[in-house]
Amino acid sequence: MQWQDHAIILGVKRHGETSVIAEVMTRDRGRHLGLVRSGRSRAMQPVLQPGNAVEVIWRARLDEHLGEFRVEPVTLRAARLMETATAVYGVQAMGALLRLLPERDPHPHLFDALEVILDHLHNPADAGELFVRFELAVLNDLGFGLDLGECAATGARSDLAYVSPKSGRAVSRSAGAPWADKMLLLPPFLGVEGNHAADFDSLAAAFRLTGFFLHRHVYEPRGMEAAAARDGFVQAALKALNPALRTLAGPNGVSA
Repeated sequence: MQWQDHAIILGVKRHGETSVIAEVMTRDRGRHLGLVRSGRSRAMQPVLQPGNAVEVIWRARLDEHLGEFRVEPVTLRAARLMETATAVYGVQAMGALLRLLPERDPHPHLFDALEVILDHLHNPADAGELFVRFELAVLNDLGFGLDLGECAATGARSDLAYVSPKSGRAVSRSAGAPWADKMLLLPPFLGVEGNHAADFDSLAAAFRLTGFFLHRHVYEPRGMEAAAARDGFVQAALKALNPALRTLAGPNGVSA
């Protein structure tokens, strides 16, 4: 058995004295593991860093075996990803999200989104907005997608201001007003009109929104907690937009 694919390094684990087991996100074959012989060598260590884009050739006798990777560098962005807190935490947080999906289950759109986000993690506003959209895409692929295109009560597609915590559907400002204190806010940049850039308040609301549904539908049923890297990313992204920020809390969102 053999195949070749574009991939992004998610992480490595030591195996024996000189080798590692590499975890990658491939474009056409999803998240995949493979043994890299001499992966701890001076030549390979800089290549096998999270966030780097590589070309992998996987070989195994049977499809269900771990198999071996031969890895060739394509874009070595790991050093740049160490320059900002949003990048350091972001690459870890997205790796944790991808581990929620079944191994070897193809999600080419998530691979493409991952590549785009990795190239924008240095800009906190862009990184935050893209990360939220990535979380929404993962929720959708797990079967818990949110319907933010029209009001659940009236069918209206304008002035959508809330999201029902029960149904995960958008609600217009007028229809949701009587229950506003029980609703989640729908950030304008996630609305169907999508003509607003993310700012501090809308990004904080977006993190609360995705965090709520990830906790309810994914982490809680699996007896898991959100990755610590997500909290680190949320704090870094919001603090960059508001340096006076001091208090951020909770696995499901933020408070200021």
